[in-house]
Amino acid sequence: MLALAQPAEGEIIYTKAHKVISSRSTFHLDLNHDGIDDFDLKDTVSTFSTGAVRAALSALPHRQANAVWGHVVFAKGYASALFANVQVGPKGQFLGEAGLMAETSASGLRPSIFSCTGPWANVASRYLGLKFVIKGETHFGWARLNVSCSNYQVTATLTGYAYESIADRPILTGKERGTDEPDEPIPAGDSSTTLGQLAQGAKGGPSE
Repeated sequence: MLALAQPAEGEIIYTKAHKVISSRSTFHLDLNHDGIDDFDLKDTVSTFSTGAVRAALSALPHRQANAVWGHVVFAKGYASALFANVQVGPKGQFLGEAGLMAETSASGLRPSIFSCTGPWANVASRYLGLKFVIKGETHFGWARLNVSCSNYQVTATLTGYAYESIADRPILTGKERGTDEPDEPIPAGDSSTTLGQLAQGAKGGPSE
């Protein structure tokens, strides 16, 4: 059950959550609880005639003006897996499209061997940086997730999310109350997966 958002002492509004996003499901994230979906967390599974299987988790803006913090590798958008204490604001590197979080694939010829790639491959307590619009004004927020891969699926658990109620004011990932005017926010970080590994594919282990 998602908890109702409670205004904190400052301008950050945080919502505690425990929502599992499993195969072939989509979670509609309404950051400010105004009844308008802001982002989709989509978990897809594709099968092919060769017997191969691909599962993927993606973050998609629900409206055109919204965006997910990310980067592009070989014309493919990836949603960044930010660490805590990263400043999400007007200077953020936001995608103009959906961002792949993690994917796993298994060959029909060797189904016991699978790969797990993407910034969110097997990480815990990482953050999506989010930009969205409330009544025509831009606001910033974050969503915290744990993501794990198995041979035929990617599973995510949303554990909380927050946004800054004052338009155009940055927010720190992981901060649940107060206002964000950080002295030394840490640089934005993805997972330990490098851009080169994203392009080439990082090997996962056997499915046993």
